[in-house]
Amino acid sequence: MSSTPFICLTHLSPPSELLSWLNVAGSLTAVLEVKAGQPLRVERSFEGYRLLSLAQKKQLNVTGAMLNRPMLAWVREAQLYGNDARPWVAAQSIFPLPSLKGHARRLQQLKGTPIGYVLFKRSRTLPNQRFIQQTAEGWQRQTRYDWYGRQLLISETFLPAFVATDSQISVK
Repeated sequence: MSSTPFICLTHLSPPSELLSWLNVAGSLTAVLEVKAGQPLRVERSFEGYRLLSLAQKKQLNVTGAMLNRPMLAWVREAQLYGNDARPWVAAQSIFPLPSLKGHARRLQQLKGTPIGYVLFKRSRTLPNQRFIQQTAEGWQRQTRYDWYGRQLLISETFLPAFVATDSQISVK
């Protein structure tokens, strides 16, 4: 996989064994499924409307007076399971309401479908900007995608169960 330019939001560097995963260009779902040898299982912990934080609005490239106004988004939080009983990735998908027009409305009905199935159905890569940071849960990549002119923010945190299995198989 080719590396995608990213902005590291922490003074620490990600461990070398995670760097290729944090920089996967295209569908993370697809490469995780190759690693698992099976489709990912998605367990949703939250799905519904939420107000965006100031930081989320900035990451979504909201500017001007809109930064100070309340903005709703459809948010889905889920755990992604590979071939392990423990989750590999904690994911959060943020779809600002202005982005949910036309065919994009289907993003509100993903249920247990991995977001990568929808985002990368027609294209292997999408224009994006990536931010990488270390959180209390693990190393996280936050990617702002331009999906057919719509801004979406997808956060994926690599959990300890994934890190424990990562030494066995790496991204090719």
